[in-house]
Amino acid sequence: MMPLARDTEQSTQRHVASDVPFVCALAVVGGLYVLLILAMLLADVAFLAPGHGSADIIRHPLNALSGTLANALAPLRTPEIRYALKLSLISCTVTAILSVYVAVPMGYLLSRFHFPLKGLMDAVLDIPIVLPPLVIGLSLLILFQTPAGRFVQRFIPVTYCVPSVILAQFAVACAFAVRTMRVTFDQLNPRTEQVALTLGCNRFQAFWRIALPEARRGVLTAGTLAWARALGEFGPILVFSGATRMRTEVLPTSVFLELSVGNIEAAVAVSLLMVIAAVVVLLIVRVAGSETSFGRAVRP
Repeated sequence: MMPLARDTEQSTQRHVASDVPFVCALAVVGGLYVLLILAMLLADVAFLAPGHGSADIIRHPLNALSGTLANALAPLRTPEIRYALKLSLISCTVTAILSVYVAVPMGYLLSRFHFPLKGLMDAVLDIPIVLPPLVIGLSLLILFQTPAGRFVQRFIPVTYCVPSVILAQFAVACAFAVRTMRVTFDQLNPRTEQVALTLGCNRFQAFWRIALPEARRGVLTAGTLAWARALGEFGPILVFSGATRMRTEVLPTSVFLELSVGNIEAAVAVSLLMVIAAVVVLLIVRVAGSETSFGRAVRP
């Protein structure tokens, strides 16, 4: 019995040792990409640091960080950047709210019901995700050149105005919110809703009292993802809304405009402002994206 136990222990040790190269390879591949992301962010921070010296950053990190933060906030002194920041915050918030209002019923419909052309609808929802952003902006521009679009613009000016910014953001961000809400409802056990239906609730009451409260974290995740996606939209806004100062300028177009005139420091500073906003949103998503973020998991 003793030799058998010794052989088993040795084979186990060889098996564990054989996993080390595989795990190291995974760590190297993943670590290189993580290092690339960190290197890009550190390069932006170092670029705005006083003196642009990496040695100074290492010797005096607090002074370099305070100087970088001061340089990052410097563009806010200009009225154009303040307007772009204000318009970005307002348009992204409106886009996130509209996306949630559309994503919740659509996600519930796709998750709980079977109907004709469901597969087609599901495929159409992927179009804003896979299409190049410039194509979406061009399609919106052509849409509002049709008779129906011109009729709408008689009452509400859209093209190259603020509503076009919100519409361009919504056209892309809503698709991500719908996908998030469908996954949310797919992970919820429908048995509680079925019990509510047997106890006298109609479908709307079961949705409002049972499904929606259980999906509240998913709603938060969908809203924050839509907000973050809207913040980074550039192509559709550039084509459909233009990049007019003090009118349709948002933070991504501010980066483009500053780069076009050779003001790289201002472009990097605005980029860092967007990074800070994105980090805040990611923290919210990570908190809401825990194991229970999409409601209670489906139990067999």
